[in-house]
Amino acid sequence: MPEAAPSTTTSTTPIIVSVRGEASIEADPELCEIAVTVSARDKDRRTTLEQLTQRNKELLAQLKGTYGDALEKLETGRIAVYPEHRSKRTDKIGPYQGSVRVRVVVKDFNVLGEMITNLADGPGRSLDGPIWSMRRDSEVYRQARTEAVGEAIRRAREYADALGSQLTALLELADTGLSTGGAPAPQGRAMYATAFAGRAPEEGLPELDLEPTRQSVYAAVEARFSGTQPGNL
Repeated sequence: MPEAAPSTTTSTTPIIVSVRGEASIEADPELCEIAVTVSARDKDRRTTLEQLTQRNKELLAQLKGTYGDALEKLETGRIAVYPEHRSKRTDKIGPYQGSVRVRVVVKDFNVLGEMITNLADGPGRSLDGPIWSMRRDSEVYRQARTEAVGEAIRRAREYADALGSQLTALLELADTGLSTGGAPAPQGRAMYATAFAGRAPEEGLPELDLEPTRQSVYAAVEARFSGTQPGNL
């Protein structure tokens, strides 16, 4: 009968402890995004373009002139000009519709309610939002990652202590996820307002009261440590 191979495990062979560290932090949002769509409509294509150009110019002037210091970003998005319909029998083209979508990212929430109310009061405008978020370089992300690493170390030490072992070195650390999310408001997180052409602006418009949605920042890491052989096995 062949003899069994001798065990290669000795008291000096390190053990491997693999753990996952997670952290979740709630924080106030740092940015708020809304989209403003400017529209124009006329039976004549050129008139539609002229109205659209003028209304877009007025919107940008209002944003830059009145709220420029409160903005993080101001970007022009989708632009569209098209006939609403074309008759198959007469080949007659119906009224033209034009629109420009402007992305507005606000960093100063103190003027947000007033700004949204005033923007919605312009002719041919529609608003949707808000979308609350954190900056990409927010300190909250670093804090979440740091706490996730600390949790991984704590778990590894607990496992080692339970075995009567001691950690000796970090072998590997992997970032497995970093995400941000906010719980939706009870009636949804969308705000929508429309201002129709021809309506006279109102003086002393009420300021819209907004409650920012707190953001949940989640981070996770996986780590592998080496440790001494257990002393109680």
